[in-house]
Amino acid sequence: MRILLISDIHGNKEALDAVLEVPHDMVICLGDLADYGPSPSECIDLIMQQGIETILGNHDAAVGSGIDCGCGYKYKHLSEATRDYTWKNTTEEQMAFLRQLPFSIEKEADGLKLYFTHGSPRSNYEYIRPETPEEELEEMLSGIDADVVFIGHSHVPFVRTHGDMLIVNPGSTGQPRDEDWHASCAVFDTSSRETELIRLDYDMDSTCRKIEDRMPNADELTAILKRGY
Repeated sequence: MRILLISDIHGNKEALDAVLEVPHDMVICLGDLADYGPSPSECIDLIMQQGIETILGNHDAAVGSGIDCGCGYKYKHLSEATRDYTWKNTTEEQMAFLRQLPFSIEKEADGLKLYFTHGSPRSNYEYIRPETPEEELEEMLSGIDADVVFIGHSHVPFVRTHGDMLIVNPGSTGQPRDEDWHASCAVFDTSSRETELIRLDYDMDSTCRKIEDRMPNADELTAILKRGY
């Protein structure tokens, strides 16, 4: 089974459309549908209409429940600046959908135990990064019975091992922060146990025009998309 992993869409409908064209048998979204981008309503609607299983991200919780996003200092002001725009452009039904998203999903396929969450198994505000020390990973993953753990949140794609466990981050679909502007996703093949990290072109010009026409802090938001960080 080919599982398409998408994450951190952040209201970028053009990028979301691009990654969903990747051949797959199942899609799992690791959270953060809204904030930063110009099309939160359209992104949430597409996820709902296609019945894509989705994890609660920290921005989903902030939009749906009005709590602090817990963002890092570098980007928090943009999250707060775009929150009013996001609220004005999402319906109560869409916010209710965000509020009911689960913290984690567990599945079994081809003899593998799979665990999906947004940040870490301890918190959807906590980052697992490529360089996270092994001793910190041990604490974050304590008590998790899984062969593969899928996480998002950092906007940086990577694959690494921790003991017998594989950790996969598909990167950010809608707002990459690894100095590559292309939409990011991953495909995990449960049969071969191989992961493919994928980068795709999308109509960034259209996304940027929408930001410029509709949103506060437009110059900063479009510059981040174009730089890839």
